[in-house]
Amino acid sequence: MLERIWTVSTLLSLSRIALVVPFAVCLLVDFPNHRLWAAAVIAAGVVTDFLDGYLARRRHEVTDLGKIVDPIADKVGIGVSIGLLAWTGDISWWFVAAVILRDLLIVIGGVYIRRRKKIVVQSNWPGKVAVSALAVLVLLSLVRVESMEWFRSLTLWFSLAMMTVSFAIYVQRLFVGRRSAS
Repeated sequence: MLERIWTVSTLLSLSRIALVVPFAVCLLVDFPNHRLWAAAVIAAGVVTDFLDGYLARRRHEVTDLGKIVDPIADKVGIGVSIGLLAWTGDISWWFVAAVILRDLLIVIGGVYIRRRKKIVVQSNWPGKVAVSALAVLVLLSLVRVESMEWFRSLTLWFSLAMMTVSFAIYVQRLFVGRRSAS
């Protein structure tokens, strides 16, 4: 049976990728409350991230395309937002490099597993927690409140820890997949 490709969930995931443009404009163009508008765009991205997964499960529309597009939308959204926040001096470049390197390695490993085993590796719960923590970090970096800097720092380190755990799970899946495919 052929699965539907263009589901509401997949379109929501794709819309998250499109949100990087208004986010960039709101962050980089100086107009009244531009950082609050950028935070609103990020909040819209968080809502669509929740909705796409919820609707896919609820409507029984979980597709292989959706399993690929959703994490790519996360990676593009997070990568662009933290990259631009590093550009504005709100996040350190080393952190951006760590996030992008991890994501690139996961994508390369996912493509390898897809080609070797013909399966799509799904995201894991530490990865989902990491994406949520990264979204909180982006929001806290946009709306800087002096008394919350300790929480912003804690969120950065927590997201890094969750990304590390998530990456370790992906690596384990890759090596288990290689052994069973041989």
